Amino acid sequence: MIQITVPTPDVTITKQENPQLSHIYGFTDFHLITREQGGIYMFYNAAGELLFVGKARKLRPRIKKHFEDTVSPMKNHRDEVTKIEVCLVEDPMDREIYETYIINTMRAKYNVDKVLYK
Repeated sequence: MIQITVPTPDVTITKQENPQLSHIYGFTDFHLITREQGGIYMFYNAAGELLFVGKARKLRPRIKKHFEDTVSPMKNHRDEVTKIEVCLVEDPMDREIYETYIINTMRAKYNVDKVLYK
């Protein structure tokens, strides 16, 4: 059996109750997420339940896109997201492995692709 250890998050941002600054769905700390590096990201709700896992070559633009576009699997659930965790992973193959592993071991609620459990 292969042992996979999920990396600890490099950045965690949480939703603000009454954001005073510019924000996207209550998140004011997007500047903490790198614009140029790749990795995986995880969306959580207030109960700590994993909602969605994704990967990207450039993290910040991809995460913002989930809150802005109309085709994201999260489009109907954006208000549920209260925490975003980001792990920097440069190797594309490693990103793919981590994403699939996390989706299936932690049973991400809104991931429909790459699901091996039913």
